[in-house]
Amino acid sequence: MSDVHDEYVAGDINTIDDDEFDEIEETYESGQDAVTATAALEFIAKSLAEDPNAVSVEVSERQGKVVLSLSVGPSDMGRIIGRRGRTAQAIRALVGAAGARDGVTTSVDIVD
Repeated sequence: MSDVHDEYVAGDINTIDDDEFDEIEETYESGQDAVTATAALEFIAKSLAEDPNAVSVEVSERQGKVVLSLSVGPSDMGRIIGRRGRTAQAIRALVGAAGARDGVTTSVDIVD
C-alpha cells in the first residue's frame, strides 16, 4: 500500500506529469472535449441502423454545450427515434453520461 508522501516513480499511472497536464488542458480548451460522447453516439446509432454507412455525427458548440448532430438514412429515422421518442431519450441519456465523463454538457440533435 502506498503512502501519500511516497516519491514519484516515472511511469506511475496515478500521477500526471506537467507536460501531460498541459496537453490535456489544451485539448479541453480547443473544443475537442466530447470524444467519449461522440464515440458513444456513433456506436449506438450504427448498432441500431440498418444502413450504418449512412450514420454521421457532427460536433459543434452552442452556449457552452457540445451539440452532437446525428444524421441517419431516411429508413432508419424511425428506429433511432423509437415509439414516442423513447429510443431517442435513451440515446440522449447515454450520450449525456458519456459527456459527463468528458466533463462536458452534451445535447443530441437528430436531423433529417
